[in-house]
Amino acid sequence: MDSNVGNYEHFSHVRIIIGMVLGISVSRLVMGMSEFLQHPKRKRIYLVHLGWVLYLFLTITHFWWYEFGLTKVRVWSFGLYFFLISFACLFAFVASMLFPSSMAEYEGYEDYFQSRRKTFYAMFTVLATVDLADTAIKGFDHFHALGIEYPIQQIIFILLAMIAIFTPSKIYQGAFVSAALLYKTLWIYRLYGVLN
Repeated sequence: MDSNVGNYEHFSHVRIIIGMVLGISVSRLVMGMSEFLQHPKRKRIYLVHLGWVLYLFLTITHFWWYEFGLTKVRVWSFGLYFFLISFACLFAFVASMLFPSSMAEYEGYEDYFQSRRKTFYAMFTVLATVDLADTAIKGFDHFHALGIEYPIQQIIFILLAMIAIFTPSKIYQGAFVSAALLYKTLWIYRLYGVLN
């Protein structure tokens, strides 16, 4: 059996699997957020944590839409398939980092997030790095169409996340997530507009 295939049906299959994995990620975020409504006194909101939840939701939504660019890939291989499924799984891992299955040993989301800060920002760094590879897979023309701003933004995100790994400052983290959320929103708007 040929490990490289060019059938469009394979893209549909990949898209379905990616959708399933990303659906788990979104579900985790929605269920986590719903707990703030269910238990407002017990589940106290921490703004840095909430900012990253919103950022991840926006990024997952963008990624899901962005994967239509995979229609440009003419030859599929198991390696490419595995890479894309692994990339989608990264979102599920990050979502589970933001809303763990148990908070029993933590006083709240601020205590939890700060104790897991290094792991979260390391995973954020991996996501930004893999995103560069994912964009490159769609072809040079696709990568080039995003302009020089795209690789620069990813490198800056990686550098800022690496600083956050070694900087426990809550002010820095608050500024980072605020800037990342604002920039991501404007970037998506500039790419697609409101109705595109």
